[in-house]
Amino acid sequence: MTVTLADVAARARVSPATVSRVLNGNYPVATSTRERVLRAVDDLDYVLNGPASSLAAATSDLVGILVNDIADPFFGIMAGAAQSEIGGPGDGSGRAGGEKLAVVCNTGGSPERELTYLTLLQRQRAAAVVLTGGALEDGPHQAAMAVKLAKLADAGTRIVFCGRPPLPESDAVVAALAFDNRGGARRLTRHLLELGHRRIGYVAGPLERTTTRHRLEGHREALEAVGLRGDEERLTVHGPYDRRSGYEATRELLSRGAEMTAVVAANDTVALGACAAVRDHGFRIPEDISVAGFDDLPFSVDAVPALTTVRLPLAEAGARAGRLAMGKEAPPPGGVATIDAELVERGSTAPPAR
Repeated sequence: MTVTLADVAARARVSPATVSRVLNGNYPVATSTRERVLRAVDDLDYVLNGPASSLAAATSDLVGILVNDIADPFFGIMAGAAQSEIGGPGDGSGRAGGEKLAVVCNTGGSPERELTYLTLLQRQRAAAVVLTGGALEDGPHQAAMAVKLAKLADAGTRIVFCGRPPLPESDAVVAALAFDNRGGARRLTRHLLELGHRRIGYVAGPLERTTTRHRLEGHREALEAVGLRGDEERLTVHGPYDRRSGYEATRELLSRGAEMTAVVAANDTVALGACAAVRDHGFRIPEDISVAGFDDLPFSVDAVPALTTVRLPLAEAGARAGRLAMGKEAPPPGGVATIDAELVERGSTAPPAR
């Protein structure tokens, strides 16, 4: 049964006019009343009436693209490529001809914001939603996501993951394009081991992210393959995916007296911070300490020396996600596709000094 504005008003114990004022934001309402109305909206899963609201499963021309940080090239590249496919080429006349309006939603890595944006997109009857980047490994949040995505799918919204593994026990997603983070990390660490490195520090991402776990697992699998076990925790520091984290974590590793000959960073941005910390401690790259990153972001080749990294086809993945969201491309078998990660050897890694 469709929930009406009157149902929300009855639940919140206010008039329908008050509910309308809260949802439209065009009239001042007491904070306590506003919170009561919004709680009723969430409890009843009320979808705000729009041009297509008379049709139970009708969708709008809106498509949401969720990113953790639009300022991070990792997300910006995927979002931009997806948006190009979603918006369509147009005919140059300024008239809409089947194109969609893609809106980028910046969650800041907050699980609460992620759910909030999905609720807002549901209320707007979004035609599709693309979720980019790794997922939060938290049981309650994953359960809440499964419920929210199921409601979106039931309303006709096409849901695509880009750079994110499938959600356990959920069939609401049209397709999940997952990067081979584990395999890429394994190849990167194997490269350093083949050069002769045995004391390899690792600057990891946030503990609770799937991307962090998969890349760290690949790194440690490569170490275990050559019998290097037992000192992984001492040689690992976790932090955010930003330059400052790379700098501070590498300083921490160097202060532990680990006598590292190489540092692997969770991504290229973190690697830049690691490079700065290595130099500030008076070491040369790669003569004294090699440094490697992950993602092959555009600036990686312009670092000095150029950064050895793992290339992820971010633009290609984003474009494919956009086509899948628009129904321009058939989903992969089983709805899941693993995208290969390629090792890129550059000047920031070399054999350790003897």
